[in-house]
Amino acid sequence: MTSEFYYLIVAAVSISFIHTLTGPDHYLPFIALSKANNWTVSKTIFWTVVCGIGHVASSVVLGLGGVAIGWSLSKITAVEKVRGGIAGWVMLVIGCLYMIYALVQLRNNKRHKHFDVQGDEMYVYEHKHNEMVLPGERRKVTPWVMFIVFLLGPCEPLIPLLSFPAATHSLTGIVILISLFTLFTLLTMVAIVLLGYHGIGFFKTDRLERYVHVLAAATVVICGTGMVFLEW
Repeated sequence: MTSEFYYLIVAAVSISFIHTLTGPDHYLPFIALSKANNWTVSKTIFWTVVCGIGHVASSVVLGLGGVAIGWSLSKITAVEKVRGGIAGWVMLVIGCLYMIYALVQLRNNKRHKHFDVQGDEMYVYEHKHNEMVLPGERRKVTPWVMFIVFLLGPCEPLIPLLSFPAATHSLTGIVILISLFTLFTLLTMVAIVLLGYHGIGFFKTDRLERYVHVLAAATVVICGTGMVFLEW
């Protein structure tokens, strides 16, 4: 295993943690539903893991785009001897594109799904930050509705992460990164949900939520920059 891949592992673990921690919708719905419906600890963990797997599964499908890009660019023999190697450049370029995407989304205040608790009921709706939401735009949440919401909300950072091992034709690397991303996403979700289930408050991350893509993109760009220019 190369030194570059070790840095990539750190990036994958960091992004899975940051992405989950800065998105309250990854854990608050489970805490609210478990309290409203008097779920047991095991049932709460079960639905957290099920929805988390759905979220990661859709992320992996999206990340396969990065695999296709990395695999295709690796066939360009003219860039084989470029400083940092094609793999590092692929990750850096895609990371920069992702950063541009993140900044545009932040500037445009993109509509996104959000959860809200009213009494013993939970609702999901789409909104922009600081935007009023009408009661008719809310949909009551059940565990299966929540699963569908997570399934349709993939994590974009997997695209640049998976492009690196693809560019080096490392199927093992792809599997390792997907496995680590899945594991740490689920562990983070379950850990925070259990803290909330037992009444242990967690620091507010609402303000960080809108910057989740910028933080993830920055992690990828830093990693790609190190591989290309700093000989990591």
